[in-house]
Amino acid sequence: MVDILHRVGIIAPPEKVYEALTTVDGLAAWWTADTSGDTDGVLAFRFGEVGGFDMKVLELRPDTGVRWEVVDGPAEWIGTTVSFDLTQDGQWTIVMFAHRGWREPVEFMNHCSTKWATFLMSLKSLLETGTGAPHPHDVPIGNWH
Repeated sequence: MVDILHRVGIIAPPEKVYEALTTVDGLAAWWTADTSGDTDGVLAFRFGEVGGFDMKVLELRPDTGVRWEVVDGPAEWIGTTVSFDLTQDGQWTIVMFAHRGWREPVEFMNHCSTKWATFLMSLKSLLETGTGAPHPHDVPIGNWH
């Protein structure tokens, strides 16, 4: 198994970062505008013609972390987990991101790693400036968008 891992520091309190990770409005403001679902059940994320995925919420730790399991979407994603662990260091909230459980490091994983990085920067921008860059306003990185 292989994992996608990122670390991003955000100048915002952990409770604000947690809110952006655990509310439909928060998620829609940095990841994809087409976000719906139950924030303590299953969340649906859609990316237009590219498709999307559904995430079952496995764990909510107020102001410290979130963990989801992919229950529908691309075959490579099914059964993987996505987590955001938050710690505070002065004015910074450190986000330790992990998309764990990829069966093998296929080209799609490389693409997703880069997209996760752009969306994590969107989260940072949302919390530091008030404006994120969720799909469809995200940075296209290739023919898979």
